[in-house]
Amino acid sequence: MAQALVPLKDLVQAKSRLAGLLSPSERRALAQAMVEDVLGVLSSHSQIRRVVLVSDDPAAGLLANQYATDCWSERSLGCRGLNAVIRQASQRLLAETDEPLLVLHGDLPLLTQTDISAVLQQQRQLDGLVIGCDLQGTGTNLLAFTPGSVPRFCFGADSCARHQSAARRAGVAVRVVRRPGIALDVDEPRDMQSLIAAMGDKSSGKTYDLLHGKGLGARVELALATLAGECAQGRGIAN
Repeated sequence: MAQALVPLKDLVQAKSRLAGLLSPSERRALAQAMVEDVLGVLSSHSQIRRVVLVSDDPAAGLLANQYATDCWSERSLGCRGLNAVIRQASQRLLAETDEPLLVLHGDLPLLTQTDISAVLQQQRQLDGLVIGCDLQGTGTNLLAFTPGSVPRFCFGADSCARHQSAARRAGVAVRVVRRPGIALDVDEPRDMQSLIAAMGDKSSGKTYDLLHGKGLGARVELALATLAGECAQGRGIAN
């Protein structure tokens, strides 16, 4: 069995880099839909016995109750900043168990139970640190480890390489996994484009319902096409 930790930012301020595509209420709805999809996968996985959502967002407790997970406020951990919060929460979760711990972001709408099973299998085989990287291979969307392979948390720019380097310096075996369900996090307009294309019309889940069931996806595609046309026109003028 294993545990999972999901840090969640304030939903009101989430996904600010999508401001050119989505209104504040739409960005909040997207962020909530994505974290619900992640919590749904984790809470129903046969190998995950406990899921903890860490957030100071007022809606976090309701989300946790809906998916039968625990909810810790950042304030209760006595620290600030993503890396410090994850470090403190991980220490608390690993204090009384040797089980693997998964730390993953809440904006992975393509995440599947197969992704989680594959990561846990690789972590047990490696007996070290497993890193789930983003599409560019530079960011970190997931970490899997045990008390004997706790990483130096380096979330931020070039975090994948930094997590690898820190693990090797500590003598911890490390492996990077690339899976579509883990790699696609949604922060920028190009990520929305990739998400809509990957989902098509054969997906399910809260994010799919938001984008397709309510027509938001069609509006986003139109906005992306407009932005692309404006950029092309700007390049033409410059030339």
